[in-house]
Amino acid sequence: STSTSTSTSSNESSLFCNIGSETTSITDDEIKAALHSFLNSDIIGERDDVLLLPPDFTRFHSQAGKITRFICEYYNFIPREEEDDEIGDNNKKGDNGVNNGEDDTTSTSTDPKAKKAKVEKGMSSSTITSSSSSSSSTSQYKPDITILPALGTHFPMTETQIKTMFGNQLSAKQQQQQQQQGTKVENKDKDDATNKDKGPFLVHDWRNDVVTIGHAPAQMVSDATNGKVNEPWPAQLNKLVWEKRKEKVLTGTGTDTDTKKKKKALILSIGQVVPHEVMGMANFNKNLFVGVGGVEAINLSHFIGAVHGMEKMMGRASNPLRSILNYASEEFLQKELDLFYILTVMGTNERTGNVEMRGFYIGNDIQCYNLACELSLKVNFTMLERPPKKIVVHLDEDEFHSTWLGNKAIYRTRMAIDDGGELIILAPGVKQFGEDGEIDTLIRSHGYIGTPAILEAMEKHPDLQKNLSAVAHLIHGSSEGRFSITYCPGHLTKEEVEGVGFQYDDLDAMEKKYGTKKLKDGWNNISVANGGGDSETEEVYFISNPALGLWAVPSRFDDSSHETRDNTTGAKSNQTTISTNREQSASSNSGDVGGW
Repeated sequence: STSTSTSTSSNESSLFCNIGSETTSITDDEIKAALHSFLNSDIIGERDDVLLLPPDFTRFHSQAGKITRFICEYYNFIPREEEDDEIGDNNKKGDNGVNNGEDDTTSTSTDPKAKKAKVEKGMSSSTITSSSSSSSSTSQYKPDITILPALGTHFPMTETQIKTMFGNQLSAKQQQQQQQQGTKVENKDKDDATNKDKGPFLVHDWRNDVVTIGHAPAQMVSDATNGKVNEPWPAQLNKLVWEKRKEKVLTGTGTDTDTKKKKKALILSIGQVVPHEVMGMANFNKNLFVGVGGVEAINLSHFIGAVHGMEKMMGRASNPLRSILNYASEEFLQKELDLFYILTVMGTNERTGNVEMRGFYIGNDIQCYNLACELSLKVNFTMLERPPKKIVVHLDEDEFHSTWLGNKAIYRTRMAIDDGGELIILAPGVKQFGEDGEIDTLIRSHGYIGTPAILEAMEKHPDLQKNLSAVAHLIHGSSEGRFSITYCPGHLTKEEVEGVGFQYDDLDAMEKKYGTKKLKDGWNNISVANGGGDSETEEVYFISNPALGLWAVPSRFDDSSHETRDNTTGAKSNQTTISTNREQSASSNSGDVGGW
């Protein structure tokens, strides 16, 4: 079932769109119709200035790129995209709905366009054609549009990524404006970052372009960490975003002071809600305070979540860290900015393996986020009846190059695996630990040794105090001794892997035994050779992409079960307050921190 609700009052909680269910597959026409109804409503009305905050390429599957393009088309900022030409033959299906192309959903590719086809090939070619020609209404207004991807601490998007995620027309607009201003970036191999100052796409500089707009009370931070951290949390935003709180006279309105209309810029935050290891559930105000936030706020947020305990956070829309961000939203964002959230929930079609949109929500406060979280837990959360003794996780070779990113395999399965069980991580693309040299060195020096040991090391080592995100990562990446973790990397040695506290096994051997061609997602019974030359049956739970979900058993997800584990996954309330360093290190490429 689907439902839609609208409101025209800007002074009350407003839910403008509420579409979705566990089985819904939302079409482009439905997305456009909902967007057009919202943007054409009285509460939006005439606009001269629109700021869009989509995620970067690491959140490609959110379909935020497509939504951004639809908004730009509605405001006549770009011509309408010809989707058939853009997507290609991978979308063509036979009468049975099965893809007839050469690729399938388990293949990997270094070409981002191939990954785009995976997302969009779930729609039949007739649906794509109709969506190109229908929903043709556009706005009578033509505002200036700026797109600021919520990078967090990620690298800027490349021209190739912009074209793949946001379409040909926005990519062409970016290049055209850069050429006109004489600052085009030469991207012969299309792997260089786009220019940060020119074109509709701007680059969030989390070191220099950030302003602190206020603080959440130290007591909230202390409560979230059971007294381990006792300092206020800084709410930080990109300066451009914060400047949008100022009203400006609309062009084309009256000629005298009495008839001129004033409005603030319209800010649209776009992204996917999915279970998350640090925030409990991703997106909403995290897209502002982390995606376009600053290093001090990002690192302290990451650390608060780790000290509170990952198993108390994951899959929970309401948690102490989210409360801190919600406080900052209510005190600063909602009072000062004309800000609306456009949120998606994505799910996998069990028959085809394609990613489809299950939910679509638009609102200006926490209501739309809560609704998206409710659906996401039904779509993206797998509750197992019993804990697996062995879980095998495959990491895509093109997406996971480090344990910093690849440890999602640990985060997303730790509430499912049995005590004394084994987690095997098949990681053909992993070649390092951190996403930059500084973090990589810290991981190699300290290792994934468990919460108590890392917090003790932090007291002794200033380099850890200055890198709270690294401390959080080391806490998250430990099993706390409850189960074993065997990494099978494509480009790290046995000595390197064991040096950080993981077990090691040969990738080729384990691929033959547990590879993606042999196992299906979920429970598997396979025949394995034993030491005597005979074979025996082994039960394995297989996960082909840990980023798409969260797995648990009831006993570990139940809130009451976490109270007895505070000495491992959370901080003891009677421990001494941790000394943190306000001068947080901003590494040049901090991987998933900030993007989360």
